Amino acid sequence: MQRNLMVKTIVIVSTILLCIYGIIGIPKNKAELEYNIQRNIKLGLDLRGGSHLVLQVQVQDAVRTIADRTMDQLKNQAGKAGIEIGGTDRNNPDSIEQADSIQINVHGVPTAKSNQFRTLVGENFSQWILNPVSATDYKMTLKPTELIDIKRRTIEQSIQTISNRVNGLGLTEPVVQQRGRADADYEILVQLPGIDDPARVQQIIGEAAQLEIVEVKEGPFATQEAALQQKGGILPLNTRLVPWIQTQGTEWFLVSRSAVVTGEDVRSAKASQDEFRKWETDFTLSQEAAGRFENFTGSHINERLAVILDNQVRSVATIQSKISDSGRISNLSSQQEASDLALVMNSGSLPASIVYEERRTVGPSLGADSIKQGIIAGAAGLLAVVLVMLIYYKKSGLNAILALVLNTVILMAALSYFGATLTLPGIAGVILTIGMAVDSNVLIFERIREELRAGKAVMAAVDAGFSKAWWTIVDTHVTTIVSCLFLFLFGSGPVKGFAVTLVIGLFANVFTAVWVSKTIFDFELSGSKPVTALSI
Repeated sequence: MQRNLMVKTIVIVSTILLCIYGIIGIPKNKAELEYNIQRNIKLGLDLRGGSHLVLQVQVQDAVRTIADRTMDQLKNQAGKAGIEIGGTDRNNPDSIEQADSIQINVHGVPTAKSNQFRTLVGENFSQWILNPVSATDYKMTLKPTELIDIKRRTIEQSIQTISNRVNGLGLTEPVVQQRGRADADYEILVQLPGIDDPARVQQIIGEAAQLEIVEVKEGPFATQEAALQQKGGILPLNTRLVPWIQTQGTEWFLVSRSAVVTGEDVRSAKASQDEFRKWETDFTLSQEAAGRFENFTGSHINERLAVILDNQVRSVATIQSKISDSGRISNLSSQQEASDLALVMNSGSLPASIVYEERRTVGPSLGADSIKQGIIAGAAGLLAVVLVMLIYYKKSGLNAILALVLNTVILMAALSYFGATLTLPGIAGVILTIGMAVDSNVLIFERIREELRAGKAVMAAVDAGFSKAWWTIVDTHVTTIVSCLFLFLFGSGPVKGFAVTLVIGLFANVFTAVWVSKTIFDFELSGSKPVTALSI
């Protein structure tokens, strides 16, 4: 008996010390104590303040990119198969609603090789539906299932890319998740607690970082209108006009619609300085892209290439010799711009552009007010519970109060060790945990009362009370944990925070209400004098 009590005491004391260390560490002074608490107990957006953003992914951009790649692959494979295609083009869906209407037009397929062409498309482009328009012309449309899959992948890749970018900034517990219906809204929710420079982060998130290195056909032109006028108002097939915005003005270049390499081919990027101490971003290509880039530059000596980022020319250079696996983006204004550009390139290109639908900043004063009100509510509830337990159960009520305090300490320590974020719904979970902890103690105490009324000795009544209440406590806690599991799986960020906090509190409650409370009773009953009555 005494040995078991000693083991239980060691376990409880060790748990308390471990929890206290998790919350405050080993501070040397008051300032370090406050710093440790702030560092270990991470506060969510609603408590700490920060930025709340809702972004809409323009999935039609990704669909257009898929179509452009398909046209290039189709021409290459048809050429290898000896099928001379007159040309390809596509329509230009410019809204989410029009994304489903993407269509590739194939012109000038020799009638003698129409069957061979159909076979080639069926074997290599099975995600497209091929329909004849005339004897030599065809149209290709994406299958509905493929469209759905492209949109889903676009949302998932956008979420992953944005997560990489905000995590690269060292933000604490950012929230990046899908919002709304995937088949209609294409929205992403971004919450950034404790953000110091919202303008910079929004700029980094908003940068599509769609890097392209393309062939320059003509230019520069003084204005877009001048370029169109020179071409009779109609651009050549598979070309586009792209601006180069500089301090002395804007110039326009006519470039190929198809890129030689894209941001997806970038293996790494970093900020650096050139020989004139001007900032630039150096990047390295993947092995496959390097081979492709080398072949292209080797066959286009003395021609020009443009580095385009987010549909704007960043630099134009003449190809002097073969270029293999590296390149650079120059003319950057500062180290910050070069570093931010390297960050977005390393985190990957967004598969589509984004539009800000909602921007909201939560000030720290609102967070402080929320914390204050939450603490007041929790303290008021705890005080009411303490008074009721002391009045109703007298001295034994102290047992329940100690268990309640330890329950809260364990809960906060668990949040610290797991790196979880405490939100306003999480505080509600803490308060609810206090209520459930009291419920467990009341259940145990009432069971002990029943055993005492039945004429059992005090020690036997305590043992029976805890034993009979055990399965009832387990049953109520398991059902609540199952409910929390569904909240976590299907709820949003704040709801998940509530569920996590409540589950941790429930596990802590089983430990304190059963293990700790029983140990306190055992201490009281282990004295040299036999206990004949309990204040319960």
